[in-house]
Amino acid sequence: MATSWITTKKGDKGLTSLGNGEKVPKDHPRIELYGTLDECQAAIGIARAHCDFKEISEKLLEIEDLVGTLMGHLSLFPGIQSPEYKKLEEIISSSKDFAGGRPFRFLRPGDSKVGSFLHLARTIARRAERKAVKLYRDGEIEEKCYIFINRLSDAIFALCIWLSFLEDEAGKVNN
Repeated sequence: MATSWITTKKGDKGLTSLGNGEKVPKDHPRIELYGTLDECQAAIGIARAHCDFKEISEKLLEIEDLVGTLMGHLSLFPGIQSPEYKKLEEIISSSKDFAGGRPFRFLRPGDSKVGSFLHLARTIARRAERKAVKLYRDGEIEEKCYIFINRLSDAIFALCIWLSFLEDEAGKVNN
């Protein structure tokens, strides 16, 4: 049988290779972290695939790309730098600009399909942050990388708020 281009069989002993060629156990904290970010990116992608609001979809695509770069950085691929957390802060600011002055309200994850996917992505991002804190404390990831991971759930939540107002205006909220 021909060797699959997906299945290398090199991981059958519980090891995987980082981008720099180093072999580590598949349950290594670094692998756990970028695996969790992979889950987060997938949830963001589901939200974007279902989103009817162009401005939100564009921000979600930007976050997907940033998280992809972050995973490459965490995987230690040579030359891939941690994305700038300021880009997430810009997304947070854009959301605040839209929602500013509107009355506060609690958000329920089940108010809409897209909102529920974003809340799922947000909680996965928070889990990634909990996994990242040990690596940061141990000096295995740099501060700007940790700050990016910290801002990720904030940016997703800010988009949840923005989306909530847009969906409410369009009559798309499940009450």
